[in-house]
Amino acid sequence: MQEPSTQHFRPFRSKRCADVDLAKWPSGGYAFPSTDPDDVDELVGALERASDDPDLPRPS
Repeated sequence: MQEPSTQHFRPFRSKRCADVDLAKWPSGGYAFPSTDPDDVDELVGALERASDDPDLPRPS
């Protein structure tokens, strides 16, 4: 039997449920795919600008 959610973790039933949900965001588990070519062009442009920005941190 499932336990009801507590106010502390709402809208989730537990901390574990909240953590599982949170982990899906950075991994791309939640995404809205687009087939609009303008979206793709905009993303490519943003990535190119970011790669040219000397103030952004670089992976080591």
